[in-house]
Amino acid sequence: MKIPAPHYPGKGGEGISVEIDSRSPHVPSSRFINSAPIVRKCRRRTLRKNLRNSVSDGAAFSMMVGIGETYFPAFVLALGLGEIASGLVASIPLLIGAILQMISPVAVLRLGSNRRWVICCVILQALSFVPLVAAAVMGTMHIVGVFGAVSLYWAAGLGAGPAWNTWMETVVPFRVRAPFFAMRTRMGQAGTLLGFLAGGAALQYGKHSDQLLTMFAIIFAVAAVCRTFSARFLSRQSEAGAVHTEQKHVSLGELCSRIRAGSSERLLLYFLAVQVAVQISGPYFNPFMLKQLRISYIDYVGLLATSFLAKIVMLPACGRFATRFGVRRLLWVGGIGIMPVAGLWLYAHTYVQLVALQFLAGAVWAAYELAMFLLFFEACQREERTSILTMFNLANAIALAIGAAFGGGILKLLGQSREAYLFLFAVSSFARAATLILLKLTPEFPTTETEPTTEPAVVLQPIARTAPARSVAPTTASAPAK
Repeated sequence: MKIPAPHYPGKGGEGISVEIDSRSPHVPSSRFINSAPIVRKCRRRTLRKNLRNSVSDGAAFSMMVGIGETYFPAFVLALGLGEIASGLVASIPLLIGAILQMISPVAVLRLGSNRRWVICCVILQALSFVPLVAAAVMGTMHIVGVFGAVSLYWAAGLGAGPAWNTWMETVVPFRVRAPFFAMRTRMGQAGTLLGFLAGGAALQYGKHSDQLLTMFAIIFAVAAVCRTFSARFLSRQSEAGAVHTEQKHVSLGELCSRIRAGSSERLLLYFLAVQVAVQISGPYFNPFMLKQLRISYIDYVGLLATSFLAKIVMLPACGRFATRFGVRRLLWVGGIGIMPVAGLWLYAHTYVQLVALQFLAGAVWAAYELAMFLLFFEACQREERTSILTMFNLANAIALAIGAAFGGGILKLLGQSREAYLFLFAVSSFARAATLILLKLTPEFPTTETEPTTEPAVVLQPIARTAPARSVAPTTASAPAK
């Protein structure tokens, strides 16, 4: 008697059956099926599902950044809290959030999953917009309340970052990582740009109709909804069950010892130095444009949009460059390129010149941000990455606060005039040039493929056509030509 086995799908959709001779239970009949192709097909299907949900999550995240996070400084100005407060809202709350997110490694171990912790953080980040919506509706809020809500936003976002980074290494195979994240980042910039345009149009309408704060309430509510969708897409992605049990804690002392010894983690020092140099001027571009140049919200969004369009155009080339010449060389291109963009504001006197400067800034920042993101995979071992990046987030926030406080001190000393702002931008450019010394002193480290060689290949193009993407660069979009 023949016992029919389960029906397996074959190539082209046809069925393949397996029959077993019951008279010889230990010897299958001559009609065998090799399970390896089926396993590979299932892996490929799971991989595609994960990548599509990853870019869909990114689309929702990017919309939230474009229509919500980007307008935090403008919201502070609309509440009448001052230009310096508008600049500091991009740094002080981030520092507070970075301190709060230090619980991430412990939380991952308690929950037993990077995925669960990321989803919890994303939901909390969506809820952080609720007090801002309430403040916009009421028309007033103390600066402490605004900083508190934004601190919660950053705590949740930074808390999710290290665990998400560790999780994604198990999702995205090594050999497609650079082109996939380049494509994903490119489409994420498009999503952020869409949020910029929608938010700018809403605020311009609110300004002319004397309903500016009402429009802020609407765009922050939309941002919360977008982040909620992001949590939904994250929940649809799979996770390797045993990853969280391999997490290792790296103490601050051990990390400092490695950096002194010249390990790959020394690269983190360069990133921190760049953050200080950039934040000397970065938080103050928004008040400079809105208060000193007195440009309209439409022109303001136009400048921001130009930077993102430049990233969209340049990211495919950056991905190909990283694949062919290495991520390290891409970082050198970006590190040198971001050096002059702040100082060039001294020579931009017309709106057309500002647009050209923004395009240049977007192009070089595309190279730097993609290289920075990809090098996190190579500079830190997978089992140590959540612990190391959690400490890096705190150090990064401290560096950001130092840079912003230094820039704010210059403005307070020289006065909030056009000339003082331009001097600030020049100082930032010279500081960025000095950081290249640290990059030169960073040792080279080999790139190794950690995924098994049996991992199925993935074709990226269908994903790019069917799903939007996310901005993966670990930087804020709140400043235009940083």
